Amino acid sequence: MIDLRDHKPFASGGNRHCYRHPLEPELCVKIMRRGRIAELRGRAPWYKGLLSDRRFDDNEREVEGYAQPALRNAGTSSPVWQHLPRWYGIQETSEGPGAVSQLIVDSDGQPAPTLEDYLKIHGLDAPIQGALARFSDWLRETRVLTKNILPHNLVVRSEDGQPELYLIDGLGSASFLPLAELFDHFSRRYIERRILRMWKRIHWEVSDKSLTWKEAERRRQ
Repeated sequence: MIDLRDHKPFASGGNRHCYRHPLEPELCVKIMRRGRIAELRGRAPWYKGLLSDRRFDDNEREVEGYAQPALRNAGTSSPVWQHLPRWYGIQETSEGPGAVSQLIVDSDGQPAPTLEDYLKIHGLDAPIQGALARFSDWLRETRVLTKNILPHNLVVRSEDGQPELYLIDGLGSASFLPLAELFDHFSRRYIERRILRMWKRIHWEVSDKSLTWKEAERRRQ
């Protein structure tokens, strides 16, 4: 069991806390916030409230994301790992089940900053535009399926002075039907929609935000 009792998360999202593994610092351990599953269930439409707790558990959704066809049999040298942390499954911790994956660190050995933080400091500069283009091409080539790609779910690691992006959350398909997992035509269309929406969100992040994201998204559709 991974003992996290005397450790604090290095980052926290809406649903999960992220810890550095106390014995293997190259690993990240994600734990659902206490009571969060019940909270999400309580806010869901009545028909979703009939689903099991697994459907509200981000760790379980990450298991499903890493089980998609593009990743299922990926070897250690597969290009799928060029922009994705390696996956080590669900492990027991003192704080509950933990999703364990590679911790993406920057050149100083600290957890890499999110794209959201990068944009606040540097804006949409040429180096990060190049990184976004390479990440988009990687999605097209590998057919890795993601949900909507948000700047706080991407981290920026400098590699030989060049920034590269890694997706640390949001794996899997957002579609109700698994057509993108079964047919090339649907996977290409699905991925292009995710890429287009990613760029729209990034342009909104560096705007004056006079509109909320939902308002901006509606206007641009």
